[in-house]
Amino acid sequence: MQRSVKLASLFDEFSRNGINCTHLKVDSEPSPELIDRAVSLGRLKNFDVVAAVGGGSVMDAGKAVSAMLLQHHSVERFIEGQEGVMVHDGRKVPFIAVPTTSGTGSEVTNNAVISRVGLGGYKRSLRHPAFVPDVAIVDPELMLTASPSLTAASGMDAFTQLMEAYLSPFANPYTDAVALSGLEHFSRSFVRACQDGAGDVSVRAEMAYAALMSGMALVNAGLGIVHGFASSVGGLFDIPHGTLCATLLAESTRENILQLRQIGADHPALVKFAKVGEILGGQPSGSVSDGCDRLVARLEELQSMLGFPRLGEFGVREADFDGILAVTRSRSNAVKLGSDAMKRILSARL
Repeated sequence: MQRSVKLASLFDEFSRNGINCTHLKVDSEPSPELIDRAVSLGRLKNFDVVAAVGGGSVMDAGKAVSAMLLQHHSVERFIEGQEGVMVHDGRKVPFIAVPTTSGTGSEVTNNAVISRVGLGGYKRSLRHPAFVPDVAIVDPELMLTASPSLTAASGMDAFTQLMEAYLSPFANPYTDAVALSGLEHFSRSFVRACQDGAGDVSVRAEMAYAALMSGMALVNAGLGIVHGFASSVGGLFDIPHGTLCATLLAESTRENILQLRQIGADHPALVKFAKVGEILGGQPSGSVSDGCDRLVARLEELQSMLGFPRLGEFGVREADFDGILAVTRSRSNAVKLGSDAMKRILSARL
């Protein structure tokens, strides 16, 4: 659980109703060691339910603890991509997700992201259909105190998820409808949530809805190159997930559009990019090409306005590119990107 202004009153209410609870504070993206320690504590206290109140990292931690309490191995044995990975049987302790930021959509997804940052590090998922939270409580009042920087980074994560799911080769009419609805809510509320509307519960509700839709879209359609980099770069360097998405999104969109135009000006994915440009810009485009250009321009405008830091500020250097690309995967990207294209994206944001 993440500390919030409502935490003390929540614990008091638990006590008055005879509910015993143990509070685990999660300060960053959960590591396998954190999950294993929490699970050991939970087994000693015989937890009946796990509740996560906080941002995406908090919910991922709670989801993983819920998933591991009935198992007898370290969480690392079940993480995707690990050597000798075991198949989880889906047994878990009931899990309640209560987001206090509008970003990851973890309250409706079936995976928990676990990180070990540094040389040889990774950022991968513990995943099973049964891991979708049993209950999700999405209350925009809990998001009113999120700082402008946290609101901006988490909001850009939600937007990235919506757009990447919409552009995924595995998208379908259902995921398109979900993603477009989320994008429309995002476009109306994001800038206000970061600025003068931060204390407006209706603005926060729009952002909460956008994040919720992003979770539903991504779990059914997948994600693209930005989240491919979020996994590879995020495993090697200690960069907050939303910040990493925010700083790479405009350049990744530009490169995707460039590659698609080389395939053909009438490529269906370009039509979709143009549609996102119309939604984000708030007005119809004169053509598909114009809509794509407007999208990139608007993303660059947001990047400049909100001051997203560059990769170099976190220690990333050009010498790291080959190592990053060796572990970057993005099969759900709108178009296949070669190593030169991916290096251009990283280089532009050093």
